[in-house]
Amino acid sequence: MTSTPGMTSLAGRMLPCSGPRRSIYPSLVPVNQYVYFALSSYGTSATEITAILGLEPDEVTVRGSRVATPRPIPAAHRWKIVCREPGLRVDEQISRILQRLAPHAEAIATLAHRLDTDDREGPSASLQVVRYFNHEHDQQDSLAGVGAQAEAPNLFGWHLGRDVLHFLHRIGAVLDVDEYDMTPDYADE
Repeated sequence: MTSTPGMTSLAGRMLPCSGPRRSIYPSLVPVNQYVYFALSSYGTSATEITAILGLEPDEVTVRGSRVATPRPIPAAHRWKIVCREPGLRVDEQISRILQRLAPHAEAIATLAHRLDTDDREGPSASLQVVRYFNHEHDQQDSLAGVGAQAEAPNLFGWHLGRDVLHFLHRIGAVLDVDEYDMTPDYADE
């Protein structure tokens, strides 16, 4: 692809450059994303986790609630704090979750260590980032016109500061990032 002065390429399309780097620019790729913190266990239920932490979860999963035998599905109990707020970058969603968890950090760290020891499948604590690109259903970054797109937040760039990394280390959590390209496969048509 050739370069044109005053233009930049995004997803193979030429767009006018907007001058200095801005935190807001047009996004031609729709993004749907959310973040959650989870504590998982084979033996300790979400109800027990809630009682230990004194913090109500946003979502729970009950081990074996879909299939009980021969292998339970879901395989583990899961207690979650979730941020699905549209228009926020991943690091902003993480910040919202950590604000809720911070007052309970010591209890979370103690419980996560106990769950890791009891279940031996560890790690029981995880921060999950889930992102769908080119997702047409319930898009967070789907705006009708080019003018509206120019005002859409940039959901692509994100970072984790030292405070977040320290918090995850302190409570013994891992970071898991899942990204899915939902672009339709037109080759079969």
